[in-house]
Amino acid sequence: MCPLTIDDLLPLSEYVGRRREFFDAQARYLDRYRRVRVGPKLTLRFENRQTVWFYVQELIRVARLTDPELIQRELEIYNRLLPQPDELQATLIIEAADEAKWAEELAAWQELTGDAIRLLLGDASYPARIVTCRLEDRCFGAAQWVQFPLDATGRQLLADFAQPALLEVAHGDYQQRSAPLSEDMRQSLLEDLQLSDRAAAAAA
Repeated sequence: MCPLTIDDLLPLSEYVGRRREFFDAQARYLDRYRRVRVGPKLTLRFENRQTVWFYVQELIRVARLTDPELIQRELEIYNRLLPQPDELQATLIIEAADEAKWAEELAAWQELTGDAIRLLLGDASYPARIVTCRLEDRCFGAAQWVQFPLDATGRQLLADFAQPALLEVAHGDYQQRSAPLSEDMRQSLLEDLQLSDRAAAAAA
């Protein structure tokens, strides 16, 4: 997927004046196309250029960044959230029910492995690859990045809406499955894969 550049961003003043519009549109987009809840404590949010664009614009707003060099530095960090060819990438958000026991609740997830998070497509199962300790981790707090490599069969199953598609997390006592992914969400994820294919072909 092609990385974002400074030319893709709005000037700070224009973004601030339209922030409510963008914030509401982003919330609707995430709910319909990108966000999957897996049980009471975990949410996966699939990332692409649109989601990353919003994060960068919000960072510029909060930090009041105007220096092109500083903005470029942040773009390089956030662009690492974009999926690469033949994979989907998501932010894994861990929620704590009791803020007073935040550290204790997070500790229960320290041994989480990619095999515990799976994308189920028909009868096939695609384990995640957990990516941690990267520079962009500092931006999101209690989050981890997960990648779902997909082979040709996986892509075909994702595109076959007659086949079920859902996410599963099996970690200790936490055994949860998501609701089936909607056709809208699956089509959006397929578009991610196609955009990554085009970007790779253009770079070849």
